Amino acid sequence: MAGTSTDVIIIGAGPVGENVADRIVSGGLSAVIVEAELVGGECSYWACMPTKALLRDAAALRAVRQLPGAAAAVTGGLDVDAVLERRDRFASDWNDDGQVAWLRQAGMGLVRGRGRISAPRTVEVTGGDGTVSTITARHAVVVATGTSAAVPPIPGLADAAPWTSREAVSVKKIPERLAIIGGGVVGTEMATAFSALGAFVTLIARDGVLPRVEPYAAEHVVASLQSSGVQVMAGTSPTGVTRDPSGTVQITLAGGEVISADEVLVATGRRPNTGNLGLEQFGLPDSGWLEVDETLRVTAPGGHVPDGGWLYAAGDVNGRALLTHQGKYQARAAGDVIVARATGAPVEDFAWGRHAATADLLAVPQVIFTDPEIASAGLTLAAAADAGLRVRSVEYDLGSVAGASLHADGYAGRAGIVINEDTNTIVGFTAVGSDVAELVHAATIAIAGEVPLDRLWHAVPAYPTMSELWLRLLEIAGR
Repeated sequence: MAGTSTDVIIIGAGPVGENVADRIVSGGLSAVIVEAELVGGECSYWACMPTKALLRDAAALRAVRQLPGAAAAVTGGLDVDAVLERRDRFASDWNDDGQVAWLRQAGMGLVRGRGRISAPRTVEVTGGDGTVSTITARHAVVVATGTSAAVPPIPGLADAAPWTSREAVSVKKIPERLAIIGGGVVGTEMATAFSALGAFVTLIARDGVLPRVEPYAAEHVVASLQSSGVQVMAGTSPTGVTRDPSGTVQITLAGGEVISADEVLVATGRRPNTGNLGLEQFGLPDSGWLEVDETLRVTAPGGHVPDGGWLYAAGDVNGRALLTHQGKYQARAAGDVIVARATGAPVEDFAWGRHAATADLLAVPQVIFTDPEIASAGLTLAAAADAGLRVRSVEYDLGSVAGASLHADGYAGRAGIVINEDTNTIVGFTAVGSDVAELVHAATIAIAGEVPLDRLWHAVPAYPTMSELWLRLLEIAGR
């Protein structure tokens, strides 16, 4: 394919790259995607879809056991093999034929291999057989290479064959004992999943469990993990890791205690996949996060847009919001603005404009699929205060909402909003409890739309649903 040209080149065929290409093609331009692994990316095969498939059966079983009539019909536990088989289906058995067919049907080009930017608007692709081809773009190159699991420099850890999220999600056999290093989203979701699937789990959380969510939400998750048999060790960290000849992993903690496990999962964060992309020749950091402006154009240190603004970065690789749905949001903005700039159409790069990724800073929704779930949007109380906003918080016992008490006997949960006192709008929302995921979009709309509380009062929640919590929160807020 030497000498191939197109309007836009996208490096990375995950959900972000696919969505950029889709907007480019829908806008009348041509696009070629370069991908070294599976088309569909991390989310399709090792993250969003298979992880939730691992968690769903256990969540359904817990829900049944909270209803007396339904619980009477349940006589056994989880069929682990069936759970793993369903997980495999959602990961398409790690085969991307379906995704490739969709790309081609949608009119996008695909080049297999590892891409490297060799010159402005030029990408060299090294295929699996070592052959090198060159693609040139008439308008833009988009980096959508995502992130990989970061393995911390704990002595002996790298030599102990640790799992990352990829190995955990694609596991074929559940270990008897699993140690997890890291108390964030991946760590807590995998602790929830593997505990339900029969493993004895030890969760080692140096900075605490889910330190970036509202404290009341994290407390509910910790209590649930402990009640399910997970050993939660917060405030401590490993000083060394070894795997002995029998295969057992020994993790020595700062206080001298040793944790034994059959496998160890590292869940301590992500690093950007920007190494060996050729970025250093444009004054950009090699292997670092890519800074971008509001329209996702890459900026050099100091805010300068290199060489006329032909280079974009969308998704996790820019570090703005490491979530698939937020990356797809960025992809839509990036694809549309590339088309606008290429065709001379107006560019809406102002706050909340069509081509500005404003929500990354103010209205990011997230669901953590632990037991119980945590659904959030916007800022926590601490983050809002750190941003210099004059805020107050309002909380309510979710179990006291009629819809929640009907949902499950003994329903336990909590919900809260963060109110900007100067604008009388909601800037943050968090709910913790069983099946709260579907509550998050209402909060996202209220935050992104900057709906005043006086107007939100007229958004009447249906009775009896869990959404009635909005009425209770507004009552406490004094509206």
